[in-house]
This record gives sequence, structure tokens and C-alpha cells, in this order.
Amino acid sequence: MIKFGTGGWRAIIGEEFTKDNVTLLAQGIALYIRNQIEEEKEKDGKEKAKKEYDELGLIVGYDRRFLSKRAAMWISEVLAANEITVYLIQDIAPTPLIMYTVDDLKLKYGIAVTASHNSYDYNGIKLFAGGGRDASLETTEQIEKIVNVLTLKDIKEMEFEEGISLGKIKEIDPFNDYIDNILQDINVSKIKERRLKILLDPMYGVAKTCLQTVLITARCSIDVINDRHDPLFGGRLPSPSAGTLNKLRDMVVDRKYDLGIATDGDADRLGIIDEIGDFIHPNDILVLLYYYLLEYKGIKGGVVRNLATTHLLDRIAIDYGEVCYEVPVGFKHISQGMEEHGAIIGGESSGGLTINGRIRGKDGIYSASLIVELICVTNKRLSELLAEIHNKYGKMYMEERNYTFSQKKKEELHHLLFVEKKLPIYEQPIKKISYEDGMKIYFENDGWIITRFSGTEPVLRIYAEMESGLEVSKITDEMEKFLNLRRKDGSCEEL
Repeated sequence: MIKFGTGGWRAIIGEEFTKDNVTLLAQGIALYIRNQIEEEKEKDGKEKAKKEYDELGLIVGYDRRFLSKRAAMWISEVLAANEITVYLIQDIAPTPLIMYTVDDLKLKYGIAVTASHNSYDYNGIKLFAGGGRDASLETTEQIEKIVNVLTLKDIKEMEFEEGISLGKIKEIDPFNDYIDNILQDINVSKIKERRLKILLDPMYGVAKTCLQTVLITARCSIDVINDRHDPLFGGRLPSPSAGTLNKLRDMVVDRKYDLGIATDGDADRLGIIDEIGDFIHPNDILVLLYYYLLEYKGIKGGVVRNLATTHLLDRIAIDYGEVCYEVPVGFKHISQGMEEHGAIIGGESSGGLTINGRIRGKDGIYSASLIVELICVTNKRLSELLAEIHNKYGKMYMEERNYTFSQKKKEELHHLLFVEKKLPIYEQPIKKISYEDGMKIYFENDGWIITRFSGTEPVLRIYAEMESGLEVSKITDEMEKFLNLRRKDGSCEEL
């Protein structure tokens, strides 16, 4: 069964990520698109629907993972055989570039072959809709229903070269358009004045060329590490975190860089090391950028965060007479929330964010460029600006723990949390409890803790935030003990 999670369909290569499943999914997407055209015929008339069908195209791009390019070709062959024009990006592409191209060419759909920040043994497919956003839950559910009744005999395919010769597969290069669009949107003149010395870590992923081009154009001095093609990602998760950026941190301090920038495997998430070697948590990146937009750029508007992201954003919003909107996990909800409320920024604690007026999905390359602009415009180091924010609004401490377990244990946990709805006994007074996405406890002191199953991996996640590191560890320990879970040698397992 092919099942989309919060960030697309992902599976282990050779187990579920196989040619059969990739082409089945491609066939399901093709049938879904054709079904949409049939509905348009009934709603708006045959002529308009025929015109839309004749002009129908779909962007396909891929990252550096094992089988990504091959899978992009398989998908292209299936879509072309179903009379859908494929615009195949001719080289490895960051996911934000693919999303930008969907929006720029005014197409209804796009596909990225990637497993984002997952380990090397995973690959997957992200589906995008018009405007460069993650496909809606309604869309992916309908595709799942189509795909999971198909058989291999239902797949239509044509040879890749035949698709090229017939004009049904067209190779494109949107690199310059994407880069120029970013350069038009950031304050290049201010960045040129500072001549920052920056170290990039694309984590063996696809961000290097795009990010390097933007920053060199703005006259930054750039060095790069971990940029070779390595489908094993150097033996680590291609996910920027305090635990995966040790080399970047050490080099920033030793060689006196102004900034260290890391991006995940497909470049939609961002990690930052500041000038003194501190890892800037994604929560703080969001806080920095929201504060910068309000205080230094004078842009008014609210912020959208998911329910596992810092409540410090709420404090900033209230101070400026704005609103912080909470949505479920999954960037599609952030995109939707920004549109509904006219928010100027939206993001999540895992490192993804977007700015109003940009693509409606995560863009680690643009976000990194905006962080560089922030430093140059404010003429303050990140540590100084964070201190300014904490002096105004206080400081919050977050802890995240992840646990793997058997299917039996998962069922037990689900029953305990969401059927019996039992809770640990906390000393802190509880303000309210939400079951909108997982189970989130809001405390009276503005702290919180959430327990939820991952939508992309077989993992239970616990996130918590309090005003002291001691408090946040304590409430997380109590939840861990209550659920009868433990961590061992850096990993987590059931008792």
C-alpha cells in the first residue's frame, strides 16, 4: 500500500521504493489528473477542459539519492504515455527550485524524487500543487485510492527517448530564473557592503550550486564542505541539527567565519551555526526572521506555526498587535494558514519556513539568503540579535525525543493516549489539552508538551517547551516514564 505522510511518500529502497511502486504511483497521479479534467468538463464545458488538457504539463525533478534520477525517468515515461507533458529538470535540483518552477510556469502539479532528510536507505516522492505548495491531504488521499487498486498491467509506459522525440518529455533548466528571483527579493547592496565570510554545508545534498551562486553574487566569501556526490550522505542523516553539524561548527570557530549554513538533503530545510559556534535552533531562526520582518523591515502581519513549534512567536506577535496561528504538523497546513490569514511568515521547528510572496512551500536556500540579509541590514551578529529578542520576550527551551517500537507497542501507545486519553500527573497546572494532531498539553505557565506519531517514519515524537532547561527535561522525562519508553546509546526503544 502506498501511503502519503506529512512530507510525501517515502519508503526503504528495495523494499517498497521499487520500480513497480514508483510507476504505479505515477500511473495513479496520471489518472487523478485526467479525472480532474473530466470533472472540469462537466463543470465548465468541454472546450475549456480540452484547452486545459492540451496545455497540461507537470514538472519532475530529482535529488542526489540512490535511484532518484532513474525514478524521475520512470515517472516521466509513465506520464508521457498518459498524454501528460513532462518538464524534466535536466540536472539534480533542490526541492524549492522544483516548487518555484511549478509556480513560475503556472502548472498545476510537480514532483520531486527525494526522501528529504531521511537516512540514505530511503527514497520517495513529493507531490506539489499549483503555486508551488505541498499537495493537499484531499489530493493525496484521492491518489492513494486510485493507486492502491491498480495492478502492474494498468501501467502505461513509453521509452524515455521516444517521449523526448515526441515532445512529451521536455528537458528544462530553470536554474537562472530561480536564482534571479531570489536576488531580486533580497537586499543585495547591503550584503555587498559587509563581505561576509561564510561556510556552507550542503550535507552531500543539492543546495551547493544555488546557494553558492546567490551568495557569491552578493560578494560573500564562500567555502564549501561535504559537497561531493555521496548517496550514503557521509554516513549520517542529511538533516541539519546540533548533532550532525559538528564539523561545520568546529570550522566556523577555528577559521573565524561569520556564519555557517547547512541545508538538508533536498535543500528545503535550514541549519545555522553562528559566529561563536552555537547551533541556532530552527525555532530561533523563525523567531529571528519574524522579528526582523516586523522590527527592521516594518512589514506587518501574523505568523503561522505548527503545534510543535515555539510559542515565543506568539509573544512577539502579541507585542506587535498581530496573531500567531497554530496548525497541525505538515507544511501544507502552514501554507494554507498563511493564505487564510495573510501571515507574513510560516514555519516549523524542524527547519522549514516560507515568507509571504515566495513559493508556498519550504525553501532553505531563500531562508539562508534572508538570514545573511538580516545580519547585514541590522549590522548585528546573530547572537546579539537573539539576546535582544530574549531580553524583550524571555527565553524558551525545547526538547525533542524520538522513539521506535514494534507495531504491538504502537497500538498500545495509541490506545493509551488517544482512546483512554490518559495523562502523566504533572505538578504544573494544565490550561488545556488538544487532540487535533497527536496529544498536546498546554500548561498555565506558557509551556507545553506534545506526543504524536510521525507522518513519514515509524516513530513516536515527544516535543516540549518550557522557560528553563531543567523544567523541559523534567516534563519530558515524566512523559517518557509514563509511556514506558527509554533511550539507549543515542537511540530510543520500548521497555
